[in-house]
Amino acid sequence: MVGRKVALGRPAGSAKEAGAVRLEASGLSLRHAYGVPALRDVSLRLRAGEIVGVAGVSGNGQSELLEVLSGLRAPAAGRMQLGEHAFSADAWLDPSRARELHLAHVPEDRHAVGLVMNFPAWESAVLGYQGLPKYRRGLSMNHAAMRSATAEMEERFDVRPRSVDLGSSKFSGGNQQKLILAREIGEQPQVLLVGQPTRGVDIGAIEFIHAQLRALRDAGCAVLLVSSELDEILALADRVLVMNAGRITGELAI
Repeated sequence: MVGRKVALGRPAGSAKEAGAVRLEASGLSLRHAYGVPALRDVSLRLRAGEIVGVAGVSGNGQSELLEVLSGLRAPAAGRMQLGEHAFSADAWLDPSRARELHLAHVPEDRHAVGLVMNFPAWESAVLGYQGLPKYRRGLSMNHAAMRSATAEMEERFDVRPRSVDLGSSKFSGGNQQKLILAREIGEQPQVLLVGQPTRGVDIGAIEFIHAQLRALRDAGCAVLLVSSELDEILALADRVLVMNAGRITGELAI
């Protein structure tokens, strides 16, 4: 399909020794609006230099776990320690604060959450980071800096076509995903939450995305990976958590 051999398996010697705890959550509980439990007393730790995979049939709390850890939703109960900062259910993390604390999030639904589809690439490429000093000029946004940064992202992550003005909806699914990864990885996060990173992506882009996640882990980032593809979990994860009915029911070191 892509005119060359691709390697999607687990590389030999890919196991790494994990470092300090970057994120620790305990007792996370959450109910859907109609009262059904989505998370039931979930606890986990993410350490520097490891990829933790969350396996299980979709709909067992994985999506809600990502939303809570990224600050998109507050839990009904539970606590979280992110670096030196503690959060409780009544004073939870929000996405802006998460970015300040070097927590990045690649959402499961790139169309609904990851991009604004009628924005040009250069606007989607800075979503959530538009307040950074490098994107400001006094009280105004520095559009030239945003466009320049987007061009660099497209080059580094091989986003095609190389156009900062093309509408976000006009890129293929794989190139949309690369653009989101470039945005989230580009600020060198200490914790990265990734949901379904290769859903609807061609095989060449899958290989590229896997390589980027491994490189980020090797640079010392703590990565939480949610995927419905067990082969993807086994190819990337250093440790696997299994979720069922909103609970973590098992853990396996690979």
